[in-house]
Amino acid sequence: MQKTKSSLAALTLGAIGVVYGDIGTSVLYAVKSVFSTGHVPFTPANVYGILSIFFWTLTVIVSIKYVVLVLRADNNGEGGLIAMLALASQAVKDKPKLRQVLLAVGIFGTSLFYGDGVITPAISVLSAVEGLEVVSPRFKEWVIPLTLIVLLCLFVVQKRGTTGIGRFFGPVTLVWFVVIAAMGVAHIVQHPEILQALSPHHAVLFMFHHPMTTFIILGAVVLCVTGAEALYADLGHFGKRPIRLAWFGVVMPSLTLNYFGQGALLLSNPKAVANPFYLMAPDWALVPLVILATAATVVASQALITGAFSVTKQVIQLGYLPRLNIQHTSVRDTGQIYIPFVNWGLFAAIVLAVVMFRSSEALGAAYGIAVTMDMLITTILTFFVIRYGWKYPLALCVLATGWFFVVDFTFFASNLLKLFEGGWFPLMIGGCIFTLMMTWKRGRELLNAKLRADAIDLTSFLEAVFISPPTRVEGTAVFLTAEPGTVPNALLHNLKHNKVLHENNLFVTVQSHEVPWIGINKRVEIEPLGHSCWQVKLHYGFKNDPDIPRALETIRGRGCEIEQMKTSYFLSRDTVIPTIGGGMAPWREKLFAQMHHNASGAADFLRLPNNSVVELGSKIEI
Repeated sequence: MQKTKSSLAALTLGAIGVVYGDIGTSVLYAVKSVFSTGHVPFTPANVYGILSIFFWTLTVIVSIKYVVLVLRADNNGEGGLIAMLALASQAVKDKPKLRQVLLAVGIFGTSLFYGDGVITPAISVLSAVEGLEVVSPRFKEWVIPLTLIVLLCLFVVQKRGTTGIGRFFGPVTLVWFVVIAAMGVAHIVQHPEILQALSPHHAVLFMFHHPMTTFIILGAVVLCVTGAEALYADLGHFGKRPIRLAWFGVVMPSLTLNYFGQGALLLSNPKAVANPFYLMAPDWALVPLVILATAATVVASQALITGAFSVTKQVIQLGYLPRLNIQHTSVRDTGQIYIPFVNWGLFAAIVLAVVMFRSSEALGAAYGIAVTMDMLITTILTFFVIRYGWKYPLALCVLATGWFFVVDFTFFASNLLKLFEGGWFPLMIGGCIFTLMMTWKRGRELLNAKLRADAIDLTSFLEAVFISPPTRVEGTAVFLTAEPGTVPNALLHNLKHNKVLHENNLFVTVQSHEVPWIGINKRVEIEPLGHSCWQVKLHYGFKNDPDIPRALETIRGRGCEIEQMKTSYFLSRDTVIPTIGGGMAPWREKLFAQMHHNASGAADFLRLPNNSVVELGSKIEI
């Protein structure tokens, strides 16, 4: 029993650091962004109204939608947009057209995640370092360089993994929440009447008297729920109970106290609107607070970068991106990975964002469209999961998700007003990645169709070969093939040029599925083809790590004995040739050909031993 308690405590502390780092640092800029829009006249009644809107936004979107409802939609214990997409597509698999639409919508939402992944570290770290301006205006010119140095250090250490520093995430963020709560309490004590803003009638009155202003400022209010998606995305790492305990026990109270403390400060000193968070602190605490805020934003950014690595790996497994160089940074935890291309691509885009926008206030204008669209997509996918997957009554499903759809859509519509101020930036990033993903998926479909059209039936081919069999040599040959039941090009080349066949021959197809995990007991299907030849299918979920040698070890005792030291792996390295009048626009075919050319080798991705791999090339026109 004690072990369970300590495990729960450790998981809850971990959730505070990883899941809530992003939303926890939103206190740095959310209130400031609302009042800096210039649309809200500064009156005590408006301060009450804005704080009430903040509190009820957190309650409706985070507490009710994500913590209570969306966390229930786990896919074999896993969460996140990819897991939700897999659930939704499985729920409507008997409706192919609807399934295609949902897949496209879900992949677009995943693409927007990268846009969010650029803005969030930029605005978080920049807003923390901006605290130096409060210490002394002379530090203003150092804000941008220091922000870029902090971000550079963060991205440089990624290749070392987070095993060493990861254990500090929870404690650092917990200290952050305790500090911001204490800061809030110190000011609430001076103006306890600010707690009246907990009543929703203040929000309703503000919306009633300023309907257009409310709509406009929702684009800034949404900053208070930055990182809400992480709640669901990190479900597999921590579980529902620790995430819920962390939210209701620590995070929600701390955020509420700090926001209301900022409101109390504004009631007594309206000029504090320039930077209400830092102006809450006494002068002696400013520098330590800047350091703590920077540490907290680094932790928040780290969680998002790690999420970008995980999402990329899942998208590759689902077949929407080419293979990339994936490095494992931990021997014990297979989930800890590093993808150099994603790491430095994110860094370049974040540097561009910091240099272009130059302040957290300007970045606030860029933030929101991608996040609210992702929230909207999550709500839409949730409807299809509970309606077609869980078979709930239509009226209940509409009622459960309809309210959140209206809320999310209202926030999204408000953020569209910021499109030309900076909202175009994350949309452009998401749009580019969506184009890459859909081009790769379509290109793979065309390539596989071409391979199928030119394919030779494997069973018939082997029968013909063994009428007059070639020389058999010692050892095992593993031929990788995209389509089961077809002759791999590598086998044709081997017979043509080497004129030999191995003693044992395995024709292996790797198949990825729309589920997070497939256990070892369901990993391998093997079918004997005669003459010491076998057709093998290996099944992986989108969170599994493909490892062919390890999977093939499990077929011992099933009629096929493999010795790894005597096994050779034959792969076909195809070169794609774009053609006019093919299945895609010429520019997309050229893009696919380039992506195919630059994809990392299948040998590394499938964990094949380097000294046992033979690659044979061929050209394919699409």
